[in-house]
Amino acid sequence: MQSSLPLTIDRAAGLPLHLQLAEQFRAAVLDGRLQAGHRLPSTRDLARELGVSRSVMQAAYDQLHAEGWIEGRTGAGTFVTDVVPLQPAVRRRTQHLPDADAKLLTLRPGIPYIAPTPDPGWRRAWREVSTQSPPGGYDDAAGLPALRAALADHVARVRGIACGPENVLVTNGTVHGLRLLLTVTRQPGDRIAIEDPGYLNAVVAARDHRLEIVDVPVDEDGLQVDALTEAAAVYVTPSHQYPLGGRLPVARRNELVRWARRTGSLLIEDDYDSEFRYDVAPLPALAQLDLERVVHLGTLSKTLSPALRLGWLVASEAMVDQLATFRADSGDWPGWPMQAAMLAMLRDGYLDQAVRRGRRLYADRRTHTCAVLSPYGTVVGQDAGLHITLLLPDDADDLKIAAAAREAGVVVAPLSEYRRTVPGPPGLVIGYATPSTSDLHRALTILTEILSRR
Repeated sequence: MQSSLPLTIDRAAGLPLHLQLAEQFRAAVLDGRLQAGHRLPSTRDLARELGVSRSVMQAAYDQLHAEGWIEGRTGAGTFVTDVVPLQPAVRRRTQHLPDADAKLLTLRPGIPYIAPTPDPGWRRAWREVSTQSPPGGYDDAAGLPALRAALADHVARVRGIACGPENVLVTNGTVHGLRLLLTVTRQPGDRIAIEDPGYLNAVVAARDHRLEIVDVPVDEDGLQVDALTEAAAVYVTPSHQYPLGGRLPVARRNELVRWARRTGSLLIEDDYDSEFRYDVAPLPALAQLDLERVVHLGTLSKTLSPALRLGWLVASEAMVDQLATFRADSGDWPGWPMQAAMLAMLRDGYLDQAVRRGRRLYADRRTHTCAVLSPYGTVVGQDAGLHITLLLPDDADDLKIAAAAREAGVVVAPLSEYRRTVPGPPGLVIGYATPSTSDLHRALTILTEILSRR
């Protein structure tokens, strides 16, 4: 049935009658058939016109009044409101453009080779996790106790750090551990010394915490300890200076620890890719020398995958307790499935296997990369890690070379990106781990063509 208003009744529809009427009324207001200020018939008259009970019509009016579509005026009747209520915003789907770098060959440093199909050790770890029930409550904020024990054994064996589970905190990776450490132990305005050139994410973390950054020069052996000035903390990459690749000699390590003891400074050791060494023996970790003065950061991002977002922090028991207390309040720690998988990989020996396999693969790639690029500059940092640095002549523009390489389909990092205030030669930081062997050869061919035209 139809009324003097643009309203009809469909008794076959599944929607209750009063909601049908309210919906039609809204539509009539929105499309202009009913204007603001229009006087509406009484509920009795509309009920008679539509052939429904007055209670149905009253329920429709009550709904519209509650939503602000109509208003009653004493002694005058019911009217369409002057201001139409704001309608919910229409959700518009954002067009997500594909990653511009996805189709490019990448020589970016710091990312390991990930095989296209998972190997048996990887699958075993996740099968083991799938057979376990998750914890009944929240995990230990410092990490799964069994994983902390396994990590303590691991770093003692491969890095010579004498520690127990009480010295280990599980993290979401190096940067996560660094940010947690800065949050808990540093105050805005504190001075932190960072290598220059150095790891950009460490610089960003320090700036985010409003610390005063002191740029410290590096040479072919890493951080120049004699250039250090007063600082509450020092961030250092002693096993393979990032990005130049120097390995801090034992004498400098001892000197750095003595300096920290003398000044009361905290040493933050980023041990990001120490597992990969070529024809050289491992040097002792700084944390091996003094666990009270040094916080050691480790990660799986260079051995297994950055997508795992897992790592560890080794420090004094008091420091770990302090960090864990903060995390218990903030709820910021890795999830149980990832920790359980990491534990399975350690117990099964899968992590050790992956490192040995990676050393063989990366050693060959490193040799090839150095041979191809050495005619174009000076190769440094080739003794360890997943990248080398090609130092270019002083008149070269590494930013333009990197831009030309990208245009030709290859992503490479200019050394200038890592410099802040300490001057030095231009260069390219070449990661040889990420692409397949054939893609690495293609990328280097393209890069050398660009270098030869410089």
